[in-house]
Amino acid sequence: MGCPFLEYRSSDDEHEFDHERPYCAAQDSFVSPMMADVCNDRDRFDHCEHCDVYREAVEPTAEPQPADD
Repeated sequence: MGCPFLEYRSSDDEHEFDHERPYCAAQDSFVSPMMADVCNDRDRFDHCEHCDVYREAVEPTAEPQPADD
């Protein structure tokens, strides 16, 4: 199963293409075809293990918890 943040778009606010390109919704930008291989878990890649953007997007934010008195 590929990355849930991967989309394919043929345009954004500034560019329009004649075919769809891989787009990372987590970082709000198009990604290279090589990076899309990571997003799609092709070959030996795993987006959970090999993508810093994915890990940062799903990593829970640590907020200090109030101490019990």
